Amino acid sequence: MDRSLATLLRSLQASPTFHDAFRLLPTATALLTRLSNPLNLTLLSSQLLQNDILYPHPTSITNSRQLFSVFYTATLRFREDKRRRDPTQGQQQIPPPEYSGSQLSEPDWFTAVVKGADEHSPRSRHVLLLGALLLAGCDPHGSEEPVGRALRVKLEGALVRAANLALVHGDDEGKAVVSWVLVNTVHLLGEPTRAEVAFDALLPVLMYATFTGLEGLEMGYWVGAIDQDVEGSPDGKFGWSANSRSFQRVQEIKSRPMVQVLGGVSRLLAMAIDAAQDRQSIMDVVSRLAEFARTLATSWRQNKLSEVDISEEVQVLDGETIRVSLPVLLQLLRDTMFATIIALRSVVGRLLTDRFLASDINAPGIAIQCLHTLRDMYFISHRFGQTSSSQYVFVNFTALDLLNQYPRAAENYLATTKPKDAGAISRHPLDRNLDLFFLNTSEHLTLTVSARMNDELLQVALPYIQAQGDPRLGELYEAAHSLILTVFAAPQNADLLPKHVPHYIETLMASFPSVLNPRQFRLAIKAVVKLASPPSAIANLMPHLQAIVLDLLSQRLIHASEAILPSMSDIPMESQQPLSEKTTLLLAILDSLPFLPVSLLVDWLSISADLLFKLDSTAQRAICQQKFWETLSNGDMDVERAATCVTWWNHRGGRELAMLGELPEEEEYTMSGALGQESKL
Repeated sequence: MDRSLATLLRSLQASPTFHDAFRLLPTATALLTRLSNPLNLTLLSSQLLQNDILYPHPTSITNSRQLFSVFYTATLRFREDKRRRDPTQGQQQIPPPEYSGSQLSEPDWFTAVVKGADEHSPRSRHVLLLGALLLAGCDPHGSEEPVGRALRVKLEGALVRAANLALVHGDDEGKAVVSWVLVNTVHLLGEPTRAEVAFDALLPVLMYATFTGLEGLEMGYWVGAIDQDVEGSPDGKFGWSANSRSFQRVQEIKSRPMVQVLGGVSRLLAMAIDAAQDRQSIMDVVSRLAEFARTLATSWRQNKLSEVDISEEVQVLDGETIRVSLPVLLQLLRDTMFATIIALRSVVGRLLTDRFLASDINAPGIAIQCLHTLRDMYFISHRFGQTSSSQYVFVNFTALDLLNQYPRAAENYLATTKPKDAGAISRHPLDRNLDLFFLNTSEHLTLTVSARMNDELLQVALPYIQAQGDPRLGELYEAAHSLILTVFAAPQNADLLPKHVPHYIETLMASFPSVLNPRQFRLAIKAVVKLASPPSAIANLMPHLQAIVLDLLSQRLIHASEAILPSMSDIPMESQQPLSEKTTLLLAILDSLPFLPVSLLVDWLSISADLLFKLDSTAQRAICQQKFWETLSNGDMDVERAATCVTWWNHRGGRELAMLGELPEEEEYTMSGALGQESKL
């Protein structure tokens, strides 16, 4: 064995290139598991750490990972061999005669290997050795029992001390290696030991290695390079071949050390942000994430694939692109988006508890940069439906809440992100995606910004509520309607109402059912009637608006079709009721009843009951009767309105009118002071 060790060491010294030296690593791994002399073990591990031929410049994580693998694999094999030969582990497995495993005990073997990390090798290489031993010896998901508590504590402490020295005093290339090792091992550190990590030094290193470095995401520039390989096919479709250079590069990027462990990177980033004492480094994280997201979005725009709407991909892209190449790219973008959101979530959480970050100087800037990052990554998060995830929602709404405290900053943010061609529907899918984000975001700032800015918001939203009938604009329709209604509800916008409300109602009526589906139409009508309920600004300026809207609905209902409308794509089929245009109009009236003043409610209770029997379909009438009863009894009305409904139902013939379509003779309405038929006068 000593002869084998000497031969290996001579070969390492004589290796002309690192490729030749790397061919000797399997032999080094085998010797580490078999040597029984602790001095020889220490010598071998020290030579593996000291020999510069194994660490070619520039130092890369990819090459260093091979040395990590040597110590990791050797530890696993040593422990597996000890278990096989341990009589306390059940039936012994006798190794073959030619096999000679190490006779050292586990603590002695670990100690001998660790002693090789001496002053003759850089600290970053010590981190490789210690991280490999800790991961192989303490991984709870491994096949072996974790090492003893005392040994584990020593390994953890040694790893953190070596990592801190490398991060503070080491070279930049070595720091990237340290960050990779910590990504893979930090979950094994005990809480007290983890708190000793130099997170202030680690944070910028981890950010650069992941989002900027050559072994990370390279700022996403490679996304734009895909464009040169997107070509037309004979069948008139576009394709991105899985054999193209750009696709091969995407696969290479996915296999990079920092990209493979993006989940672990995001967790370590979150820990570093939570523990960092240097607040400026946290603000730098926000700036770098915003820059990365902006570069990624710009690169995506330069790619022909961004010109294809999601709903049209099957018609525009060829089969290979849809099945093979595009999913690989999207998965990588999705993982990138998740890592970014988790980092932002930690920044925002830290801001809420840190006076420096939450100051009037820093808070609005952080909130705006968070929103810019979410905006630039919206083409990813929206595609995968991640805008409703808890992490995304927390970052988005917290940033908006912060921005609402600074009206000038909120107005500046909206001015800088407002669509350039306000007043027209964007043609590029990415621009429509940004418009959707703008509509959804600005909805939460209408109470804060000025009436002038709210008027500009209306100009952005109005094109999307026109009766276009374009299925690609479904979400934009809803977002635009929602924004317009929130603008109408803001008290500072009273002067805008007479100009825009009539046009909005006219557009609503024209959009149904060709553009707005029954659910969207009912929600919009209900919102308008609710906004016009006293004592709102609309009620003061346009006191008859509620009655006008209901009159328009009832007049249209008389001539509306009773043909069943197509099913709604935004609602699961099993939860849909088949509705006609006429039924939807009546349901919209019934939805509005809880918001009418009592004087108007009395009239519309009877009118609504009468309209029930304008429906020829018994099934459609039953749906409306059920809704009528729910409106009267589900508690949506206040005490005065509820009492009015009870009186109408029980004492004014409402029950008979709603269920039978006629008033009982003995309760037929008469003019006040009129003489009944039984009068003798």
